[in-house]
Amino acid sequence: MTSQISDNGRVADAPSDNWVYRALPRWAWPFAQLARWDRPIGWQLLMWPCFWSAALAANAALSEGRPAFWQLIGHLILFFIGSVAMRGAGCTYNDLVDQDIDMAVARTRSRPLPSGRVSRLNAKVFLALQAFAGLIVLLSFNGFSILLGILSLGVVAIYPFAKRFTDWPQFFLGLAFSWGGLMGWAAVFGGLSWAAVWLYLAAVAWTIGYDTIYAHQDKEDDALVGVRSTARLFGDATKIWLTIFFALTLVLLAFSFGAAAVSFPAWLGLVVAAVLFGWQLLILDIDDASQCLDLFKFNSIVGAVVFAGLFLSLPLA
Repeated sequence: MTSQISDNGRVADAPSDNWVYRALPRWAWPFAQLARWDRPIGWQLLMWPCFWSAALAANAALSEGRPAFWQLIGHLILFFIGSVAMRGAGCTYNDLVDQDIDMAVARTRSRPLPSGRVSRLNAKVFLALQAFAGLIVLLSFNGFSILLGILSLGVVAIYPFAKRFTDWPQFFLGLAFSWGGLMGWAAVFGGLSWAAVWLYLAAVAWTIGYDTIYAHQDKEDDALVGVRSTARLFGDATKIWLTIFFALTLVLLAFSFGAAAVSFPAWLGLVVAAVLFGWQLLILDIDDASQCLDLFKFNSIVGAVVFAGLFLSLPLA
């Protein structure tokens, strides 16, 4: 197994024709894999709550007569850069913590650290560089947002260990991955409101849902090595639990939209998101690992739909 990994330089659970392998020199591949640049779905799912919150705040600011469109564009650019940097840093940190577990799981055994293609020291240096890039982005915002961003590090630090002490690691992932739901609003208003809090909680529920689908890929290996997850906890009742979490996502987003008094396009986007959630629940086969991965990735479309609705509401704010 190790020699095969060394020969082709790829990881087992990422597409081998990704741009990483065409654009970067071979020595950089393992670092790109640590940051998951070959798997953009992670930074996309981290980015959408940031974009939701930024667009929600722009709607609220415009309704108060404040110019907010170009500020929104600037914030979206910063949140995009920050999402790529911090998702890469988070994945690198997670791989450092989980190296022994990744060695025992077939899907993750070919990753750079367990396969020996990157040393732990080099991974730590790369982690620091990505975190520094994220810090530069964070320092572009107001003081309250900077403090809020620093507070998120506590949740981020706990997440990789959650699978060792709780059946709900997806909840901790949700707390970390949804933090942008607070940041976008704080970047505009220098504080928080119920609209941002409801949106954050909606993103947490959404994350628990889509990451439960993702975790069904590894449930057999997870059981062997003692890794805990909501996929293992819910088992055959997964669809019932997903219905609860996806419905909760919609209800909490509705609370958020109502608190911010957004206009019709945002509500239309929420209706489309509800249809997309229903479609996932209808076709989901928790024993089909390939389909679970596809549906996990499909949630980026859900995130884009919600953002599009908020963005298209701006002219009517």
